[in-house]
Amino acid sequence: MSFDLAVIGAGPAGMAAAVEARALGLAVLVVDEQPAPGGQVFRSVEAAHGDAVLGAEYSAGLGLVESFRRSGATYRPGTTLWHLDPDSGEMSLTPGGPAVARRVLLATGAQERPVPILGWTLPGVMGMGAAQIMLKTAGAVPSGQVVLAGQGPLLWLLAAQLKRAGAAPALILETTPKGRLAAAFRAGGWFSGRGLLLKGLGLLRETRGLPVVRAVTGLRAEGEGRVQRVVWDGGSADCDTLLLHEGVVPATHIPLALGLEHAWDVRQQCWRPVVDVHGASSHDRVAVAGDGAGIGGWQAAVASGQLAALDAAHRLGRLTAEGLAQRAAPVRRMQAEALALRPFLDALYAPSAAVLAPPDDQVLVCRCEEVTAGQVRAAARLGAQGPNQAKTFLRSGMGACQGRMCGATVARIIAESRGVTPETVAPLRPRAPYKPLTVAQLAGL
Repeated sequence: MSFDLAVIGAGPAGMAAAVEARALGLAVLVVDEQPAPGGQVFRSVEAAHGDAVLGAEYSAGLGLVESFRRSGATYRPGTTLWHLDPDSGEMSLTPGGPAVARRVLLATGAQERPVPILGWTLPGVMGMGAAQIMLKTAGAVPSGQVVLAGQGPLLWLLAAQLKRAGAAPALILETTPKGRLAAAFRAGGWFSGRGLLLKGLGLLRETRGLPVVRAVTGLRAEGEGRVQRVVWDGGSADCDTLLLHEGVVPATHIPLALGLEHAWDVRQQCWRPVVDVHGASSHDRVAVAGDGAGIGGWQAAVASGQLAALDAAHRLGRLTAEGLAQRAAPVRRMQAEALALRPFLDALYAPSAAVLAPPDDQVLVCRCEEVTAGQVRAAARLGAQGPNQAKTFLRSGMGACQGRMCGATVARIIAESRGVTPETVAPLRPRAPYKPLTVAQLAGL
């Protein structure tokens, strides 16, 4: 089947783009791996509308989902894009077979930044994002002694949600170093972004009374067969579940595989696709919107999706340059307002060197192939210039996650070992298929 615009991902950016593009008369295909629209932030929102545990911010996504459902876009849930030819617009989808689009919008969102510490592969240790997914999709909360460790807005949001659900964490270990708050105020954005800042302060008030240890360093998990305690410099605590979080980074797997131009984001310490004000990438057929083009939150993602749809309509002859400028102006103002607090948040929650490149050589950095930080340092000494070369030395990045969980860490360790800045080390270059395929799926194509 042929479409004007194919949107990969049905999160806030993807849904907003589909709604806008359909209103402009484009034939739109939306491909999403999840069974229902919403992305990570609004996952299962149709089933959980009004849930007091998840909060009003979560329920606000229902209107967007309803608009998307009514838009008339061709929607393929439970479908994986495993190959895209950007020059022709041909896509290989499983299930559902091939499709082709005159323009492609990648709205694949963000992923949690890996937190490689000693013991992070023990059963009972997981990311806060994964725990929140279980809460949204199944109403499931961890039992026993639950410890939250890390930093960022999600830390306090999840703590509040677990408290509302009657499963308040036994302990919060915040890793934000001392002095960061002053640095964040110096970075600016707090006044123009005061609306979002007040929401964050509301979460802090709601979680007041929960035990908190601040400026935690030297974090590690210990246990026999599963996590039994969490240890940090100067302390320890028993725990049955340890939830880790150090922020999120753009999901760049597909953009990197397509060879799109990327830039090093100094503030967020990660790679992101290079896009213009409308989300257009270095390839004239492909655009990127939402957190996949740089972390900004769901309100900014909605705006970026709308801008990408407007640009697609202009490029496909459905909207004049004057019409594009007129329609885009209020959306860009909304986007700027949503992004106003980012300098403050990026300065406050910048990841530590120990998160980016674990100093302990025994820490597993590639879970799939069981490669340690020490092995990566040894490969760097032997001549590995980056994660693509380390793959031939160690098989790191060749497992089921295809480098999503280790690529950035391997690159940072190599940069540190070589004494160079991180932006000089090329990121891992994935290849299709973007997600693992079974032999049966290949045979059925």
